[in-house]
Amino acid sequence: KVIYLTRTNSQQRQVMLELRKINRSRPVLGVGLQGRQSTCPLIQRDPDLRGGTPEELSKLCAEKKARSRAGKTGGCRFYEAVLSTDFTDVEHYFREELPTVEEFITYCEGLGLCPHELIKDLLPKANVVTAPYAFFFMPFIRHNLLDWMNIPISDAVVIVDEAHNLLEYAREIRSVSLSTRLLDLVAKEANEQGDPEIAEGVSSLDMVEACRRRLREALEEFLIEDDGLIPPPFLEEGLMSAFTTTTKGLLNMARSLMAYGEMIREEKRKSGRLPRSYLHSLGGFLQFWLELDEECYVKLVVGGDNPAFEAYCMDPGLACRALSECHASVHMSGTLRPLNEYRDSTGLPKGTPLMTLPSPFPPENRKVFYLEDVTTRYEDIVKDEEIIRRMEDHTVSLCNVLDRNTVVFFPSYALMDRFLDDGLLSRLHRTVYTERRGMGQGDLMEEVGRFKGSPEGAVLLAVMGGRVSEGIDFPDKELEVAIVAGIPYPKPTAKQRALLHYYEVRFGRGWEYTVKAPVTRKLLQAIGRLIRTETDVGVAVILDRRANQFSDRLEVNTSSTVVNDVLNFFVRRKND
Repeated sequence: KVIYLTRTNSQQRQVMLELRKINRSRPVLGVGLQGRQSTCPLIQRDPDLRGGTPEELSKLCAEKKARSRAGKTGGCRFYEAVLSTDFTDVEHYFREELPTVEEFITYCEGLGLCPHELIKDLLPKANVVTAPYAFFFMPFIRHNLLDWMNIPISDAVVIVDEAHNLLEYAREIRSVSLSTRLLDLVAKEANEQGDPEIAEGVSSLDMVEACRRRLREALEEFLIEDDGLIPPPFLEEGLMSAFTTTTKGLLNMARSLMAYGEMIREEKRKSGRLPRSYLHSLGGFLQFWLELDEECYVKLVVGGDNPAFEAYCMDPGLACRALSECHASVHMSGTLRPLNEYRDSTGLPKGTPLMTLPSPFPPENRKVFYLEDVTTRYEDIVKDEEIIRRMEDHTVSLCNVLDRNTVVFFPSYALMDRFLDDGLLSRLHRTVYTERRGMGQGDLMEEVGRFKGSPEGAVLLAVMGGRVSEGIDFPDKELEVAIVAGIPYPKPTAKQRALLHYYEVRFGRGWEYTVKAPVTRKLLQAIGRLIRTETDVGVAVILDRRANQFSDRLEVNTSSTVVNDVLNFFVRRKND
């Protein structure tokens, strides 16, 4: 069986469209799978449930189904409808239509059925299952998926689409944090539950206060701008001192918190509520923090609006180990190079075949220029305060002269905000759309849709590494010019420095693997929005002299008269 993993819903939809074409010449049953947040009708109707974790929602779902089967109140009417439905009709519809997840949800809504349960029933018969990364790389969900498919992992061929996203995703799902907000929620729950004792003379609120105190001390002593490295035993030493105990004693307290939390979760589950406990979360964090492999993790204190302790996973291979148990895996992306870095980081065998294929698109259809009088290098900006103004001037000149859809890609929201604060919008004589920080998916797609449909050519402000630069196609005239406002080098935070050191020690290529490779991918992803078909034509302009450092991966041309060079390119392409 093929498990085709995608990062976004739009990529998953494309898999189903391709399977429809394959199905015309060779019958194949493909099934799209998404989490309960998208496919459970009850969750769609109850906003309080939408923030539930997969494990919480799975337990709640199991309770409601059990009630329905037993004829008790508090069950699920959509599941009850599934029990009384002729499954052969659903299977026939699926084999004939090969619907996307969204289309199947609409089909089920018309019949009052639960799409999540029906999709699960279809999985054992499917040749191809397409699902988000989480369905394979999060152990709890992977075990459920293989169970639903009724196969051992050794019978799975896993395809990882847009695989350049996997490394950071794998690090994130293996990282944990304890934030001020979580501690507030733990305290609230403890007050509501009577503040249970977790050791002799120690209550859960005592633990919360000790963690808060140690977090304040860490912020005062170690925080530098965004974050700071803390000594590995910093938190536990403070807690052991506060409670006159040992590491083993702390572990017992953590387990007590989890035990009390499990009782709360069970009580909520039985009453039909989301089975969540913040006491359980605190206990789980402390246990993980005390037992983690310090070779693969770095311990940090993080500032901002919600300060936290964080155990950041530097080894994506921890989350990718299951790949070695599959029959085979295929990893692909238009921006995966250097392939050896990806192979090493994911923990794939040294003998893994590495293959680079030529682009099917005519190289003359795209031109990339860069300017030498500007840069986003911090040291240079400090010495020359006019650099940002020159970048803004170049952006305004290009946008106002060209009557073509243009995206300005910024390396960060901070730089975008600087341009906006300096009055960029008042200087642009074009309609401008913006990818704003924290924007919902629906709002973003509406904004992008208006940009794409602009009859006179518009400007879209976006961020490299964001949803516009990596998850949206702009074929034909929907995008013809990309302005890259600086090279997206990572900020030299404590986390980034720790990651570089880890890769230097492990592979001897710290800067190459943790700086140049990710930056190259972000650049290529952003510029790659220009050419999506064989007939697309586009120009990219990089506002940073350091673009020449990437000439081994990207053909770049210096320009001193960039507006004329861009105009001449389009004239030549039109004449050709």
